[in-house]
Parts: sequence; C-alpha cells; structure tokens
Amino acid sequence: MSIKNNIKAIKKELPNNIKLVAATKTRSIDEIKQAVEAGINIIGENYVLEAEEKYKELKGKVKFHCIGHLQTNKVKKAVEIFDMIQTVDSIKIAKEIDERCNNLKKTMPILIEINSGKEKNKAGIAPKDTEKLIKEISTLKNIKIKGLMTMAPFFKDPEKDRPYFKLTKDLFDNIKEKHIPNVDMETLSMGMTHSYKVAIKEGANMIRIGSKIFGSR
Repeated sequence: MSIKNNIKAIKKELPNNIKLVAATKTRSIDEIKQAVEAGINIIGENYVLEAEEKYKELKGKVKFHCIGHLQTNKVKKAVEIFDMIQTVDSIKIAKEIDERCNNLKKTMPILIEINSGKEKNKAGIAPKDTEKLIKEISTLKNIKIKGLMTMAPFFKDPEKDRPYFKLTKDLFDNIKEKHIPNVDMETLSMGMTHSYKVAIKEGANMIRIGSKIFGSR
C-alpha cells in the first residue's frame, strides 16, 4: 500500500471530528510530502533538530506539532517552528515557552501531557496534579491551553489502554467544567497506530499515527 492509500484508508474510518496527526519522526521529506499531498495537514515531530530540517522544506505547507519531550534548551528554536506543543508537563517548561513567545510576539497553543499510566520512565504530569498545573500555566500571557495529551502504556492488546484513555478523558471533562480563564479544553490527543480506535471510543478527537501511514521501519 502507498502512503496515499494508507491515509485514504485511515480517513475513511475516522469520524469527521477527529484530527489526524502524522507522526513523522525519522521520515524523509519526500515521504512527508506524499502524506501532505494525500491530505495530511498536521505533522508531529519528536525532536527539535529534526523538525528544523523539515521546517525549512515544508514551512507553510503543513502545521508542525511537537509531540516529543521538550528540553528547556530547545524551546527558543521550538517556538519558532511549532504551531502547537503537545507535551507541556511543568511550570518550568511553560514559563520558558511563554518568555520565548513573548520575544516573538506569538501566542503558543499547548496541550498538557498526562502521564496516565504513572510510568516512572515517561514524561507527563501525574493526573492528580493536572488541575493545579493548568491553573498555574493559565496565568501566562503568551500561552493558550487547548487541552490534554497522553501516551498510554504500550500493550500488545490495545484494549488494555482503555482505562488510561478513560482517565484522561475524565480529567479533560472535569477541567472543562471548571471554566478556568485562558483555558479552552478543545483538544484531546490520544491514541497511536495500534491504539487509536480504542482512544476514539474513549473520547479522543486527535490521534497521532506513524507506521500505519508510512509503514513499519
């Protein structure tokens, strides 16, 4: 199957409200261009340096989302490249984004990354600390909180991810009901190639897919 046909097959089964992010880590400019021609309008990159190379070629043709852990020393470049940062999990990184965006006169849409599986080796804020962090970040002038993102634990059986997606959706709904100023709970980014169908059933409206679009490495 070609990249074009893969995207067509995925889109055919997606409800209209679902945004599809093509996860393009290690993928070539040519592969990404094929995806864009097939209707992809958001790509997700894990690393700032890799995203920078692709940005030079693809600026204005596609939106760039940061979907990997962002280090403080990479924020200056990241805010120049990305249209959204999906992986904010601390007030420290948020303040750095805010400061760098202020210099550019830019407002950065962000998602708060939830460590839904409470895994020690994973980034993300603990679910119980999410509301406190959101209230802190909401006071920053050059950031707009747009929702939540999670990377659930990996299981061979995607059904085992369901509780983690459900937990994140419950958090999303709970925060939405509080109407915190400067917080628009619009986007719930959950689910990847092996788990996106379960994620959508649990309320995701944005999914991040790599190998099902581009093939396995």
